[in-house]
Amino acid sequence: QTGDRVRAVVPSGKKAGTHTGRVAIRKTGSFNIQTEQGAVQGISWRHCTLLQRGDGYGYHQIPTTQH
Repeated sequence: QTGDRVRAVVPSGKKAGTHTGRVAIRKTGSFNIQTEQGAVQGISWRHCTLLQRGDGYGYHQIPTTQH
């Protein structure tokens, strides 16, 4: 559903890699994922794993360093 946080692991192709962010559903059925680096368009549902349901609030992750 639009607004959910997902992690997409795309094994091959132009958009290969791991993308984590907020998902938007397109009319075609594919997903757009808004990440910290920008939008990744046209990701298949097959590659996505739900991390958190959309509840109306905006979330982001801050990387931490361990000493």
